[in-house]
Amino acid sequence: MSKNSQGNFFEDFAVGQEIHHATPRTITSGDVALYTSLFGSRFPVQSSQALARDIGYASAPVDDLLVFHIIFGKTVPDVSLNAIANLGYAECRFLVPVACGDTLSAVSEVIGLRENSSRKSGVVYVRSSGFNQHGEKVLEYARWVMIRKRDEASPAPETVVPHLEKQVNADSLGDAIPVLDVSKYPSWVGGSEFFWDDYEIGEQIDHVDAMTVEEAEHQIATRLYQNTAKVHFNLFAQKDDRFGRRLIYGGHVMSLARALSFNGLGNGSQIMAINGGRHVAPLFAGDTVFAWSEIVGKAELPGRDDIGALRVRTFATRDLPCGTYPGPVEGGYTDGVILDLDYWVAMIRRS
Repeated sequence: MSKNSQGNFFEDFAVGQEIHHATPRTITSGDVALYTSLFGSRFPVQSSQALARDIGYASAPVDDLLVFHIIFGKTVPDVSLNAIANLGYAECRFLVPVACGDTLSAVSEVIGLRENSSRKSGVVYVRSSGFNQHGEKVLEYARWVMIRKRDEASPAPETVVPHLEKQVNADSLGDAIPVLDVSKYPSWVGGSEFFWDDYEIGEQIDHVDAMTVEEAEHQIATRLYQNTAKVHFNLFAQKDDRFGRRLIYGGHVMSLARALSFNGLGNGSQIMAINGGRHVAPLFAGDTVFAWSEIVGKAELPGRDDIGALRVRTFATRDLPCGTYPGPVEGGYTDGVILDLDYWVAMIRRS
């Protein structure tokens, strides 16, 4: 009996299946420093222990997307090791702040299956949850991924496509963030004079800056998350694939776009939820990523006058400056758009 694992193929999944993922991971200050060095994120609450404590956090929270990627990475060996592409996300909520020293583990439930018409692959829908060492759920999200079949002739399972909400209700989003003393939040720390009150629905923000992706950095980032997906690492195998090269992990694009969004959303330190996301096109080493955002919603949070919720739709593009705000058009996306991410951020309100 083989003692290694080749990962699961489409026909290995069943609706209702629960998967406990290896291995628990303790988050350290080294992880945070490496993440910062890879993406250059400058949001003040994650960057400054002193500021975080002054305004009401027990300690500086770990960047929300670093938490997301680490939980995601744990699911890869069981869910998407044999993936062709990760297709999208929905109903993602950050429930409890994660701090250095916390230990994270992950569990997934298969919530849907659909074989593709080619019969060579299928789409698997999972709901994944991350827990800390106290058993508290810190994160949950749904995603769907296209996965190869082991045997094209194997019978297709019954098609089950789950209903997934198009947005996370804003009413309970503030529960994961302590009540903040905004009087101790200096206006200069976010590099922006603009707060929740200053943004308007429909407003478009060009984040101006751009980052060229190098082969080494996306490899290091994906290893940081212990993401073992073959398409990101195995150039020997990818030479025979349709692109002939390694794909950059879609989460790498998410982190790049989020880091770039500091220029225009500097006081929006925490992501509270991801309503939906789509990896529109692949990214490769040598490509340059730009980003722009549209404000698509605002919400006051019940009982909170320290923060408000800003619904942001961020687009990342490949080798395409965003001065013309390229995005979804009737029948598809402008060529060059690689990410469409819809999320809620917590933003300081004017005291």
